[in-house]
Amino acid sequence: MTGKDSAAPSSLKIYFRLLSYVRPYVGIFALSIVGFLIFAATQPMLAGILKFFVDGLYNPEASLFPHSSWAWLRDLKMLFAVPMLMVLIAAWQGIGSFLGNYFIAKVSLSLVHDLRVALFNNLLVLPNRYFDSHNSGHLISRITFNVTMVTGAATDAIKVVIREGMTVIFLFVALLWMNWKLTLVMVAILPVIALMVTSASRKFRKQSKKIQVAMGDVTHVSSETIQGYRVVRSFGGEPFERQRFLKVSLENTLKNLRMNKTSAVYTPMLQLVIFTAMAVLLYLVLLLRGDASVGDLVAYISMAASLPKPIRQLSEVSSTIQRGVAGAESIFEQLDQTPEVDNGTVERERVGGRLEVKNLSFSYPGSDKQVLNDLSFSVEPGQMVALVGRSGSGKSTLANLIPRFYNHNAGQILLDGVDVEDYRLSNLRKHIALVTQQVNLFNDSVLNNIAYGDLAGMPRSAVEKAADDAFAREFIDRLPQGFETEVGENGVMLSGGQRQRLAIARALLKDAPVLILDEATSALDTESERHIQAALEKVMEGRTTLVIAHRLSTIESADLILVMDQGHIVERGTHKQLIAQNGYYARLHARQFADEPAEDGVGESV
Repeated sequence: MTGKDSAAPSSLKIYFRLLSYVRPYVGIFALSIVGFLIFAATQPMLAGILKFFVDGLYNPEASLFPHSSWAWLRDLKMLFAVPMLMVLIAAWQGIGSFLGNYFIAKVSLSLVHDLRVALFNNLLVLPNRYFDSHNSGHLISRITFNVTMVTGAATDAIKVVIREGMTVIFLFVALLWMNWKLTLVMVAILPVIALMVTSASRKFRKQSKKIQVAMGDVTHVSSETIQGYRVVRSFGGEPFERQRFLKVSLENTLKNLRMNKTSAVYTPMLQLVIFTAMAVLLYLVLLLRGDASVGDLVAYISMAASLPKPIRQLSEVSSTIQRGVAGAESIFEQLDQTPEVDNGTVERERVGGRLEVKNLSFSYPGSDKQVLNDLSFSVEPGQMVALVGRSGSGKSTLANLIPRFYNHNAGQILLDGVDVEDYRLSNLRKHIALVTQQVNLFNDSVLNNIAYGDLAGMPRSAVEKAADDAFAREFIDRLPQGFETEVGENGVMLSGGQRQRLAIARALLKDAPVLILDEATSALDTESERHIQAALEKVMEGRTTLVIAHRLSTIESADLILVMDQGHIVERGTHKQLIAQNGYYARLHARQFADEPAEDGVGESV
């Protein structure tokens, strides 16, 4: 969202765009409109029955249709005809009500489903920078709360607009037919009603946007606290989190209350205007009754008295529509985002794994600071390259550029002699297995967490072998249901080292030619790390492996070690060569093995 107030035409444009999602359901939408037309048409009929009832009080035996050419209609006496017509009209109205309400609900729920699916699918193709600049709480709130606001605009609003709008039209036509002069008195209040609706709509739209943001804050704080509950409890953060949630929840309550206040003031004011017009109308009816029968006057006043309710409901629907427009605006803001750039055309079944970086420079979108500066190196298939350096030196950024989580600004990254930007994204990422320090597991079985995504169809034996190679089998077999054990949200039922080994097993199962290990062994104990290192040495054979590690003992056997500082490669060589140089790497190695704390965060991951 832009945060700026939009003019009425903009609201209309957004609303029509929202209604364009109804197009696939135009058939059942038409059925609902037919139902509401039937319902609306019965309203003046019910009021018209009063004319026959009042006239029948003087002569119940009189014929309802004395001038009809059909004998059976001439024989219909008011005593029986009026009650019978009342029941028939009510039944007809019930049929219309069912058709309208059921089918509009079907359309609106389908629309909401389509929007939710579109939003979720859109999230899967948005570039990384979008997630960097939007917190997860607001993104989740958009799929849940904002779409619910759209439900109101697509269900209640359309239902009220069609049903009550048609009711007003039918009643107004009937009133014009009965006495057009008196009816024109009511027309005089229409400009006043229009002015009040327009003014209230602007306020509702503005307040709805604020409610939407406030609800996102509630979701965000809740999500952070739930995900970080161990940190909250370990550091006594309960009072702080209580206050933080109290603040955002109170802000959300106040914004909702402000909108309800606007609605509470607006509705009675509009009602006062309508009933003032009604009062004038009653005065004129009494003054200018002319030769109209009592039945005619009662029917006319009954129809006129039926108008305020649908008009009031039509005016109240403005707040529902504006909430829906505000929700739709944020939904379309996301849907209009440009997806990940994928102009590549090259697809290869399997690559050899030769990786070349030539004069690579990079800065994050919206920032002028260069994170990587003119990097160049090459890795042959089967070689292991290690990246070391202090926090912020650009190690993880470099690792993120290879699978194109970000697009580099200058230079080239070549995989088998082809720029990574020339590969189709899905094909490029098929050749790369990534294991990071932050392990993401799903609330599913161990088996499904290892064989995830494209790996879901892999044989059970291959999954078990990957678990063996990652030294995960020994703890998996101890789990209650083995490979079928549910690991909980983000693997909460497992230790950090166990989660890490599952992530490594997933990468091993992928069997990709390029392997990127970003602090992949950081969560393991010493014994597990030794096992994993042995497994990785076997797995790295014939694969290009890029390792980011702060434990220098794990990369001493690397074919090439690149020492990075502030986006530059300041040293390069094997472990022995760098130790002999007695430079940056040698000092870092000496500090680490002397169990001394590294300065300035040296050795920490990006």
